[in-house]
Amino acid sequence: KLEGLKTIAVTTNGINLTRLLPRLKEAGLNAINISLDTLVPAKFEFIVRRKGTNLSSKATVLILSGMCVLYLQVNCVVMRGFNEDEVLDFVDFTKDLPLDVRFIEYMPFDGKYCCFGVPLGQK
Repeated sequence: KLEGLKTIAVTTNGINLTRLLPRLKEAGLNAINISLDTLVPAKFEFIVRRKGTNLSSKATVLILSGMCVLYLQVNCVVMRGFNEDEVLDFVDFTKDLPLDVRFIEYMPFDGKYCCFGVPLGQK
C-alpha cells in the first residue's frame, strides 16, 4: 500500500476475478470496474472470445454487490445492432444493487483513425 493513495481500482471482465480477489484486496484493492456489455451469454462469449464462461461477469456483479466490501461500478459500452436493445435490461438487473452503472457510447477506432459514423441515438 502506498501512502497517500486513496483508491486502487481494477477494470475487468470478471472471468478470473473471484479467484484473484482475495490477493487483490490484500494488496489494497478497494474499487472494481466490471466491463459487462451484454447480459446474453452467447454475446458475452463472443466479446471475451472464450467458450463456457456462463456469463461470469453477471454472476461476479451479483456476488460482489452482495458482499458490499468494495466500490463497484459496471461499465456497459452500448453498440448499435449489438446490445442497444439490452439497456433497459441492464437497468432492471442493477437497479437494486449497491453499485454504479455507466453506459458508454461505442467509439469505433481502427488503431489509426476514428470511424466517424452516426452515434447511437443520433439521426
